Amino acid sequence: MAAKSIALTGNDLTLDQLYQIVYGGADVALASSARERMEASRAVVDRLAQGNAAAYGINTGFGALASVRIPHEQIRELQLNLVRSHACGVGAPLAEDETRAMIALRANALAKGFSGVRPIVVETLLAMLARGVLPVIPSQGSVGASGDLAPLAHLALVAIGEGEATYNGTKMPGGEALQKAGIAPLELEAKEGLALLNGTQGMLALISLAVREAETLADTADVAAALSLDALRGTPAAFDERISRIRPYPGQAVTARNLIHLNRGSEIRESHRAPEKDSRVQDAYSLRCTPQVHGAVRDSLSQVRTTLSIELNAATDNPLVFAESGEVISGGNFHGQPLAMAADQVAVALATLAGICERRIEHMTNPHTSMLPPFLTPDPGINSGFMIAQVVAAGLTSEMKALAAPHSVDSIPTSGDQEDYVSMGMSAARRLRRMLDALCNVIAIELLAAAQGIDFHSPLQTGTEARKAFALVRSVSPVVEKDRALAPDIAAVAQVVASGKFQKLLR
Repeated sequence: MAAKSIALTGNDLTLDQLYQIVYGGADVALASSARERMEASRAVVDRLAQGNAAAYGINTGFGALASVRIPHEQIRELQLNLVRSHACGVGAPLAEDETRAMIALRANALAKGFSGVRPIVVETLLAMLARGVLPVIPSQGSVGASGDLAPLAHLALVAIGEGEATYNGTKMPGGEALQKAGIAPLELEAKEGLALLNGTQGMLALISLAVREAETLADTADVAAALSLDALRGTPAAFDERISRIRPYPGQAVTARNLIHLNRGSEIRESHRAPEKDSRVQDAYSLRCTPQVHGAVRDSLSQVRTTLSIELNAATDNPLVFAESGEVISGGNFHGQPLAMAADQVAVALATLAGICERRIEHMTNPHTSMLPPFLTPDPGINSGFMIAQVVAAGLTSEMKALAAPHSVDSIPTSGDQEDYVSMGMSAARRLRRMLDALCNVIAIELLAAAQGIDFHSPLQTGTEARKAFALVRSVSPVVEKDRALAPDIAAVAQVVASGKFQKLLR
C-alpha cells in the first residue's frame, strides 16, 4: 500500500498521522495555507529587524540577557550563536523514531504561522525527514521550559550544517549528511534560531510515542488477565455489563467487555460452576477488580491523548508573532507543565498495570491461592518452575513504582533565576521508555504463567477467543515440563506483546 501524504498546516495534525510519519513512511509537505500564514508573520519580523524598537529574540539577547540590544549587522550572528551555545545536551541519544517525531512536530508547530520564520525553515526540516538525515540528539539536558532547548538545539544544529547526524544508518558530521542528501543548510535570519529551539517538541515526541505503546500494553493486559482468570478458575460474574452501567467509566466498560468476550465458551469455567465443585464466593481483587483497575488506566491514557491532541497543534515558542495586528508578544507557551503532568499520568498508569499483573502472577504461582501445582511445575521440589519468574515480575514492578514518582512537581531555577519555575517535562517523558519495557516483560510473564496454568486443566480448554492468545504464547514458548532457563521465553513473548498481536485479538 502506498504511503499516505500529509500536508502540515499547524492546526490539524493527529496522533495517528504522527504515527504514519514516524513508522509508516508517510510523505510530508507544507500546506499552501500554512505557507501564506508563515509569510505574513515573517513580514512582521523583517519590519522589526529593520527598525530601532527593541523586540525580544529579534534584536535583543535571550533569557536573562533580554535587556542587551543587538546591532542590526549582528542579528544573523545572534541566531547562529544561540543555536551553537544551546547545543550542550548529554547522555544517550534519542532513538530514531523519537527523533523523527521531534522533527515532524517542530515543523508542524512552525507551520502554524506564529513563529515568524520563513517557509524554507519548515521545508528544510521536512527534507531532512524525507531523506533520512536524523540529528544525533542527546536525551538529557532539558528542564522543560523554555521548552526543550538543548534537544531542539541539537536538531537545529544539523539543519544549519553543523552537529552530528545519521544518514543511511551511518553517523557523520551534520553538514556532510546534508550534502549527501542534497539538502542546502539553513542560513538563519532574525528570530529563526530562537524559533527552532523554543518549544515542547522533545517531551511531546516521547510522550506521544509512549502513549501508543501504553495503549497496546493496556489491551494486552486485558488478554493476559482473561487467561489468568481461567488458569485460576475465576468467575466472570464480576464483569457483568450491569455492574459497569451503574458506575459508567468508559474504560471499565471496555475491559469488562473484553474479558467476557475472551472467556466466552470456557470449558474450564463450566467445569467448576457448580457450588459443590468450587465453594468460593468471590475472587481476589486482582481478578474481580480487573475492569476497575485496567479501566482506570484506559481512562487515564485517554485523558493524556486529549492533552497531546492540543499540544500537537500548538504554537509553543516565544515571542509569538501575530500578523493581523503586527504585534510580537512575549508569553509562556513554551512551558511544559501540561505535558509533564501528562507524562506523570502515563507513568502512574503503567505502574498500576504492572502492579495488578504481578499480583495475578503471584496467585498463579502460589500453591495456597492457585489450586495448581506449586510454582506451576508438575514435579515441584526437583523443579522450581515459575518461582523466579514471579520474582522477576516483582522486581520489575517495584522498580516501576519508584519510576512513577512525579516529576512535574519538581522545579529548579535556571538562567539567572529568570526561568525560575520549570516543568521537568523531558525527564518525566524520558523515564517512560524504561517503564514500557519493564511492563512489557511483566505482561509477558503473566501470559507465560497463565498458559502454563491452563495447560494443567487440559483437556479442558479456555474461552474460544482466549485460545487464540494461548496459541500465540505456545507458538514461541512450549509448555514447561521441567526446569529450563525462562529468559528466552520471556523475551520471545515480550516481542509478540510489543508487536501488537495480542492487542489485535480484541479488534
